[in-house]
This record gives sequence, structure tokens and C-alpha cells, in this order.
Amino acid sequence: MASSAVYTHRDPMLKKRDDFEDILEERRNSSDLRYALRCYTPVVYKGVTPCTSSMLKSMVLQSDQIHYVISQVSKETGKAADDLQEEASAILEEMAHSQQLSTVRFFAFTLSKVFKTLFRSICVNEEGIQRLQQAIQEHPVVLLPSHRSYMDFLLMSYILYTYDLALPVIAAGMDFMGMKFVGEMLRMSGAFFIRRSFGGDKLYWAVFSEYVKTILKNGFAPVEFFLEGTRSRTAKSLTPKLGLLNIVMDPFLKGEVFDVNVVPVSISYERILEETLYARELLGIPKPKESTSGLIKARKVLSEDYGSIHVYFGQPVSVRSLAQGKVNRCQFNLVPRHIPRRPDQDVHSFVNDSAYKLVRAQEENMVLKPWVLLASLLLQNQAEGQKQGMALDELTAQAVWLRDLSRQYGAFLHWPDHVPPSEVVSSSLSLHQGLVRICEGRVQLAVEQAERPATPGEPRSTVTPEEELMSQAVIILSCASYRNQALHVFLRPALLASAIHTAASSQKQEVFNSFSFLRNMFSNEFILCPGATVQDFEEACYLLVKTGALQVTQQEVLVTERGQRTLGFLTNLLDPFLQGYQVVCRFLCEEATETLTEKQFIPAVRKFIVKHLLAGRLRYTEVLSSDLQKNSLAALLRLGAVRKIKGAEQGTLKVNKVMVNSLEDTLGGKLPTQKATVARL
Repeated sequence: MASSAVYTHRDPMLKKRDDFEDILEERRNSSDLRYALRCYTPVVYKGVTPCTSSMLKSMVLQSDQIHYVISQVSKETGKAADDLQEEASAILEEMAHSQQLSTVRFFAFTLSKVFKTLFRSICVNEEGIQRLQQAIQEHPVVLLPSHRSYMDFLLMSYILYTYDLALPVIAAGMDFMGMKFVGEMLRMSGAFFIRRSFGGDKLYWAVFSEYVKTILKNGFAPVEFFLEGTRSRTAKSLTPKLGLLNIVMDPFLKGEVFDVNVVPVSISYERILEETLYARELLGIPKPKESTSGLIKARKVLSEDYGSIHVYFGQPVSVRSLAQGKVNRCQFNLVPRHIPRRPDQDVHSFVNDSAYKLVRAQEENMVLKPWVLLASLLLQNQAEGQKQGMALDELTAQAVWLRDLSRQYGAFLHWPDHVPPSEVVSSSLSLHQGLVRICEGRVQLAVEQAERPATPGEPRSTVTPEEELMSQAVIILSCASYRNQALHVFLRPALLASAIHTAASSQKQEVFNSFSFLRNMFSNEFILCPGATVQDFEEACYLLVKTGALQVTQQEVLVTERGQRTLGFLTNLLDPFLQGYQVVCRFLCEEATETLTEKQFIPAVRKFIVKHLLAGRLRYTEVLSSDLQKNSLAALLRLGAVRKIKGAEQGTLKVNKVMVNSLEDTLGGKLPTQKATVARL
């Protein structure tokens, strides 16, 4: 590999990003009623005439695909075709949206009131809106917002209504339908409802895919769904789900449309509404079911300040140009279009690679607030056992250092440069006062006060050590979700820093092997594009060399004197994840029984971790996160260190203790990484 001088790939610092404007500003100065009742005339795809929901349903039910699948299912099951037609019609009734402008106007009015109460500003990149408007007129459009909050899809429709753009049809999970009145309201504002999983139900799949494709091909409305499939409880991007992406790419692959435009949208909340709810969920404290009464009880939220939201509409991505040279579309000419078929390997890899690229595009346009940097620093300080926290001026100095570093790594950071850093820091701390305490000029996470207040007349000692640990963990996981927002910026350099730390020597090949092992281990945890190991290694070397932290020669990777601080920060950033995976390995070696099932895994590993945390044997409370535990199990299953036993009781796990043990050692840097499994540079 060439010397560090000739890295040719893109420099993250050169990214040009649009400016924002606050759409609430106008709402604060003019009538909400007039806004909700104003003339709404969005531009549409090629001037297509709008389609009523009953027209759409009959188009779907009369399509060749539905007829074909009904005859197939009828042959397989012996059910009468008419009954299946009825069934298809019922599925569609349950699923379909029925958008009504009156409901949209009601939401426009109500949400204006709610948003002005909750948020200081909702900032949108206008140029992105103009690009979207252009795209809608030229090709069918798919909107792919990131998903961190229940607010996301209401917010998206609100913004599109504000800019007079066509309102999207939105894929929503069935759980919303259970909310009496609200489910129907959402349906009337453009949501359609899908089951979370429909296994081998061919008819359901056919109705669902035909429904989406009919809307898309005819350009009736932009289709919107969440690539991650569900809300991220940890503020990290989740591994993309491919089902819906397969469906929306299908009309292009089969030549039914010239192109499809996919628009990644990044929604960044300065403070997440569900902050402590998510932390409790990750700790196994049961979450309330979606219900209308729950929504009304959540009104107390309205008295709080949630800072600002930034919504960035990314560059529209042409599926046609993505597929150039990746997919041979001739294969689709051999079979009539309406016959469903499993995608070939090359189509599957193409859709998978595209999904990763799109999630990366979402990540790169996420706006980071100063608090994200402060949370990262405070968590590291807390893990080092600094009980008294950090001096405010020390925290400010470190935050300025980290601000500059993250900008060098290409972060999209919103740090007001005209304000003195000390003010930026203190205003961030006051917005998140539920998570931090400032006492005598020192700042610490609010874990000391996390104990439950004693009821008058009761002795203080009613809090068990477990309960105290759990309430501290709620604070720590809430802070971690803010730190996680910045992980994508530091991830590749951090993997390299950890690799340097664990590698047996400074030989470049050793460091690469170590990097490759860690990257492979964590590919369920972070968004790492399949097959891009060498590219990621080069990007990490490039960033660390450019910022003076490393010297990379043909043979060696050396840390410079001034690089110590950067590498220290980066290795600390990944440490909680490393420890989380190690402790899961430890649990599987020590405690896993022959009959351990996937369902019992989380509660059992949680109990094991609580015991070790209370005994002071673990450094990071974060390892209590069920998300971290699930991801480490997924990684071990993928690497074959744990297998699911076929035919045994649902999801029984068979642990290969020798392999798990060796993975644990490698994670801890006790052994050199296995050479055989790694590509040579």
C-alpha cells in the first residue's frame, strides 16, 4: 500500500453542506389556523391525476400479480379462489391508507401548537427541499428518514405540507393501529399499516408489495419508510432491513419505470422525547403499550424544553445509477413481471450494498450538538471512576479540543462559533439538566442523585443495591445515546486505535489483522459496509495521519507524541462495546446450560452482569444495555461460535466454548488475531 501521502479517496473535511432555515419562526409570527387552512397545491409526478383510495384498492386487487398468487395459493392449499380474493381484500382494508386533506389540516394546526411549545426551532435545509421538489416531478420518489423517535413521521409530513410538497404514504407498524382514535387519524394522514413479520404468508406479501409498487410506479405519492425498520433505542443507526427496499427497487429492475429516486433524510434531535423511556427499555424495565391514554398522559412533556431539531434532506440517489454495472437486468426479461421470484444473489448483494450506502448517507448528514461531545467526555470521566466529576473549565477546554478534532474528521457539528465556549457548554448543560449536576464548579452525571427519594416516615435504606444500580444505569444509558450520535464520525479511527492497542506489534500487517478482526466482530453493532475493510482501514490511517496522531510507513504504524491524547480518547470510546462483548463471552463460557434458549439469553446475561457490576468487577455500567447484548449474540452466531439447534425447543443455543473463549481473549488483546481468516493487504 502506498505511503500516507497519496490517499486518493474523499476527504471528509471537504463535504459541502447546505444551510438551514427555521420553519417555526414563521409559525410564531402568523396564524396557525390560516396556515392549516391555506391553499395546498403540491406539484406531482408528471402531472399525474390524483387517485382515490378506493381506485387504488381496486387497481391492486385486479393486478396480474394478485391473480397469479391467488391461483398459486389456491392450488397449494385447496382454498377456493373467491375466498382468497375476499382474504386479499380484507388484508388490503386493514393495510391501506386513506389520506384526507381535512385530517392533514387538523394535524397541521395541532402540531404547530405542539412543536412551538416543545422545540426552540425546527431547522430544514431549503436546498434539499428544492432538490426533492425537482425529483418528485421527474421520477417516482422514495423517502428514507432516520428513525429515532415516534415524532419522525409526523414531523416529515408537517415539513412537506409546510413547503407545499406532495404528502408521502408512510409504512407504519401494526402497533399504532391498536391506538383507538390515533391509529385512524394516522391512516387519514397517509399511514398504511403492516405486520411486523409475515413469515411465509404469500398472499399477504403479494398484497403488500403490489400496494406499494402501484403507488410508486404510478407516481401517486412519494413512498416513505424507515430503512432501519424500527426506532433506534440507542441513537446508533441500526442494520438496514431489506424487505421494503427490495419492493421499491423492483419496478426499476423489471423495467416498469425508467428510474426511482431515493432520498435519505437525517433527523437530529437535540433532546429526544423518549430519552429515559428508551434507557428503561434497554434495561428490561417494561415499556407502556402504545395507547391513546398514554399519549394524553404524556402531556406533561409539553412543559419541558427539547431544544432544536435539524432535518436534512440529502441528495436524491438514482437507483439507475446505483445499479450501473452491478445488476444485469436481462434476467428479469425471462419471466413475466407479475410472477413473484426470489431475487438472485447479485440482486440481493446490490440491494444490501445500497441499503448500507443509504444509511451511511443518513449518518453523514446528522447534525451533532455540543452536548453530544460533552456526554462523550463525561461518560469517559465517569468510567475512570472520577467520583467528583470534572471542573467546568476543564470540561470546556476538553470540549473545544474535541470540537476541533470532530470537525477535522468531517463531523456536521452545530457549535455556535460567535458565542464564547463557556456559554455554549453551560447552555448545553442546562438543557440536559436531568442528566447532569453542576456543584461547586464541577460537573458530573446525575447518578449520585439517582436513588429513589424516601417516602416520609420510611427509613432511607429501602433501595436495594440492584435498584440503585438500575437507576444509575438509566442516566448512563441516556447519556450514552447522545454519545452514540457521534460514533459514526469516530468509528473507523477508533477501530484503528483499538487495533493498535491490541496488536502484538506495530507492524502494519499485524495492526491490519487486528483492525480486520474488530471490524468483523462489530459489524452487527455499527454501520460498516460489507467488503470495505481495506477502504475503512485506509480512511482511518488517512484521518489519523492528517491530524498528526500517527505516522504510517510501508511496514509500520507508529503513534506520535501528540497522538497519545487522540488515541486515548478513541480507544475509550470503543471500550464499553469491547467490554460488553467480552462479558457476553464470559457468561456463555461460565453459565450457559445445555438448554439455554434465545429467549432466556437476555434475562440470564443481565443477571450475570448485575452480579459482576455490584462486585465491582466491571468498569462500564453500559454493558447492561440489551441492545449491546443482542448484537454480541448476533455476532457470535454469525461467526459460528454459537449455533441455534434445529428441531430442539424454540431457539436453543449450542455454545462452542473453545471458540467463544478464544474470541474473548482476542477481544481482550491477549492473543494475536487468527492470521488465516484475514485478507492480506
